[in-house]
Amino acid sequence: MAPARHSPGAPNALSRLSGNHGVSAPGATVATRVEMSFMGREIRTIDPSNRDVAWQVFATAFADDPVMRWVIADPRRDGSAFEGLDLALHGAPDSGELLYDGDVAVGAAQWDPPGHEPPPSESMRSLPIFARALRGRLPRGIALAVSTARRRPKEPHWYLATIGAVSQGQGIGTTLLRHRLDEIEGPAYLESSNIANNPLYERFGFKVTGEIHLPMGGPTL
Repeated sequence: MAPARHSPGAPNALSRLSGNHGVSAPGATVATRVEMSFMGREIRTIDPSNRDVAWQVFATAFADDPVMRWVIADPRRDGSAFEGLDLALHGAPDSGELLYDGDVAVGAAQWDPPGHEPPPSESMRSLPIFARALRGRLPRGIALAVSTARRRPKEPHWYLATIGAVSQGQGIGTTLLRHRLDEIEGPAYLESSNIANNPLYERFGFKVTGEIHLPMGGPTL
């Protein structure tokens, strides 16, 4: 997804086949592992002590996203939706990052490593959270999950599930993408919900592979 607040656009599915190594993207801080520090900014691993911070960063970043607004009518429930996604589909250890500027979290990225499958118990825990967040639009949430899952590559790959920043033009998305892509090997894949962000992904080697048309009058991914 896009690394900033979003405006409506024609999104795409993007894949990255070659990496930099020649193969083939405000709150609690105590006990959080610091991975990188530079120019007053720090990248910290998402873990149980700061997962809620990441959910709020994503909620801020996606407040105007057309897909989010199609799935959830009230932006005040977006944080709960990202909590449910984390539990149901993502949340692999050491696969997410928060970018801090001083004491303020300004960006976050959540990756799924190849073959990641969340524990069934976590998926079950997510159900009441999704019900509260989506309410009458739960069928749209299911349609989104099914449509994107069908498009995912069959071969093992890193999946950039979510990336977001609280402000544009600050290099936040670039910093988060470079940090993870410098570490991993193998293909990577994402869905972009704002075509304006595709040039950023393309600078890191991603290529558009197609579009995902959501049912029920939904936007294109």
